[in-house]
Amino acid sequence: MHTDVPRLVAPDRVADLVALVTASGGEVAETVSPLDGSTLARIPQSSLVDVDGAFARARAAQPVWAALGASERGRRLLEFHDLLLAEQAQLVDLIITETGKSRRDATDEVFHAAMTARYYGVHAERFLRRERRLGAIPVLTRVDVNHVPKGVVGVISPWNYPLTMGFSDGVAALAAGNTVVAKPDAQTMLTALAALEVLRRAGVPDDVWQVVAGPGGEIGTALVERADHITFTGSTATGRKVAAGAAERLISASLELGGKNPMVVLEDADLDAAVDGAIRGCFGNAGQLCVSFERLYVARPVYHAFRSRFVDAVRALDLTVGLDWSCDVGTLTSPAQLEKVSAHVEDARAKGAVVLVGGHPREDLAPWCYAPTVLEGVTESMDLYRNETFGPVVALYPFDTDDEAVELANDSVYGLNASVWSRDGHRARALASRIRSGSVNVNEALAASFGSLSAPMGGFGDSGLGRRQGPEGLLRFTEVQTVASQRGMGVGAPAGVSREKFAAVMTSALKVMRALRL
Repeated sequence: MHTDVPRLVAPDRVADLVALVTASGGEVAETVSPLDGSTLARIPQSSLVDVDGAFARARAAQPVWAALGASERGRRLLEFHDLLLAEQAQLVDLIITETGKSRRDATDEVFHAAMTARYYGVHAERFLRRERRLGAIPVLTRVDVNHVPKGVVGVISPWNYPLTMGFSDGVAALAAGNTVVAKPDAQTMLTALAALEVLRRAGVPDDVWQVVAGPGGEIGTALVERADHITFTGSTATGRKVAAGAAERLISASLELGGKNPMVVLEDADLDAAVDGAIRGCFGNAGQLCVSFERLYVARPVYHAFRSRFVDAVRALDLTVGLDWSCDVGTLTSPAQLEKVSAHVEDARAKGAVVLVGGHPREDLAPWCYAPTVLEGVTESMDLYRNETFGPVVALYPFDTDDEAVELANDSVYGLNASVWSRDGHRARALASRIRSGSVNVNEALAASFGSLSAPMGGFGDSGLGRRQGPEGLLRFTEVQTVASQRGMGVGAPAGVSREKFAAVMTSALKVMRALRL
């Protein structure tokens, strides 16, 4: 029997939200809640004509939006921050109803989206300020570097974090002076539309951020074919197609893709803290998080002690699915996720891996719920050894030396997030710097890097291209323009001076500039 059946979104509320989709035809797609499988909404589907219209309106609106200036755009993003926090409870209920995640994880989405809006609302003006650079001829050559908006940014966002992944990229694009056409995942359209409603109430004009809906192969491709920059969060396989489409048009793309993230526990680590970090890092949002851990490497001297504490902690997790605060893990979001997770675990079990805890669905809690699972004895012959599971499944491995830990952590095509645990901060940071990963947290699972908005976040290898967060997360949505102004003598040889003489003068001048380190 499913616990705490969701409070379904009221029909009039659904009608208000789906009216925000740019769609003119009669086709619809039905969405269901992973909490109990009940119908949530019938989402209007956009046509290619609708996508064309959205981009036309976005292009017309972009110069006006950019002309407001970074300060005014930032003020509206700060208002968005305030409204997100004010409407936190309603947004969290909606996120849970669409994704099945725990209330803690859904609340983290609101916090991260608000933090992103605040960060760029406060700092965009400084990041976009015209920069003076050293000119070819000191004093006579003035060089200004401008950051010019790309134009219309296409945002293709996933179902696992529909608020923060749906808006963190787009908010930065807005701050930089761009307009946005977004295609949220079909499963979580209501969350994206509710946040869009809040964004518009914060003062962002309707045409500045528009939402289209439809199959990724059709509507997602249409965004790639029309945008001036495309940002995509999702699987590596789809990310390659997005990158190929962007390359064909010579537009830029930022891609956050898959991960098979490692956590390393050294022999001097605080084991209680490491266990707590592993619980959060492995099972948040039922493991449906690109930065969560699926490989856990533990120094052999403390391996058995850690394993015992970790397994006990996993058994103690509250698996109740619903809207209140008691839930620790949440459910998988779709039948496809349940099928993939079950297949990975059964393949490993059949080939000799040992399930220490979990290893089975919990359909008594929710249709696609899966018990948090810890395995031991996983080998290269098993599907989950290298392939991303994207569920509440982690494998334990012992190691003997720091060099071996680094080698094991780097034994992956992915490089998105990692974690190192040790009481010796210098040792941990030295080891962390050797791991090929876009983010490495020391004595924390993922929140230290992910919550540090001034720090860039992204992946190495098959985990993607580009960075979100930090100045880099905003400047990716701009073109760099150099304006060089010359006064007095020109850069070439003055009239009446031979080329030979000019070359000699230039040689002397270059030596002087070298000496002055100019």
